[in-house]
Amino acid sequence: MKHDIGAFLFDMDGVIIDSEPIHSRVKMDTFRHFGLSFDERDLVRYMGRTSEAIFSEVLAASGRRDLSVSDLTEYKHQHYLEVLKSGEIEPVRGAVELIRALHAAGIPLALATSSWSVVMETVLDRFGIRSCFQSVLSGGDLPKSKPDPAIYRISARRLGVEPERCVVLEDTKNGILAAKNAGMYCIAYRNPHSGQQDLSLADRIVEDLAELRLDTL
Repeated sequence: MKHDIGAFLFDMDGVIIDSEPIHSRVKMDTFRHFGLSFDERDLVRYMGRTSEAIFSEVLAASGRRDLSVSDLTEYKHQHYLEVLKSGEIEPVRGAVELIRALHAAGIPLALATSSWSVVMETVLDRFGIRSCFQSVLSGGDLPKSKPDPAIYRISARRLGVEPERCVVLEDTKNGILAAKNAGMYCIAYRNPHSGQQDLSLADRIVEDLAELRLDTL
C-alpha cells in the first residue's frame, strides 16, 4: 500500500450499485405522476444530491402550492424500493470485492450516501456487506446534502480518523466537492451511467474499480 490510509469512505449510488439509470427513471416517473414538467437532460446536475434537493427546486419553479416536497419524496422512495426489490440493480463491477479486501486488511470503512436510509439498508443486506462497515450514514438524515461536506466529516469522526487520512470513492461532481471540502483525498470512478460528470477536482480518476488494489492505493 503506497499511502497510510486511515479509513476508506464509500459513496453508494454509482459506486457500489449501478443505480443512477433507475434513479433517473424513477424521478421522471415521479414528475409525470404529479404533472410536473422537467427536462430529463437536467438530471445530471443533481446526481450525488438528495431527492429533496431536486424536488424542492422543481416545486419552487413550478409555483405549485398543492404539493409538498414530502409528497414527491415519499412517492419516489416507495417506487424506487419496488424497483430495488425487483432485482433490477446489480453491484458495480469490482465494488463488493474492493469493500471486502479493504475490510480484510483492517481498514475502517464508512458508507456515506445521499440515498434514503431504507434504500441504504436494503443495499447493505442484499449485497451482504453490512458487516464490513463501521459507519453507515444517509444524507437524508442531515440538514444539507452533498456537496456539503458534513456527511464525510461526521463519518470520519465516527471512525475516529482525521480527515486528511481518509480516502473517499465518488462518481459525481457534488460528491467530489463534498469530499474535498471535508479535507479528504478523493478517488473518482468514471461510471458511464452517471452522466457527463466533471471529475477534475478529484485527486485520482479510475475507469474501472479493478484498478483499486491494496498495493496501488
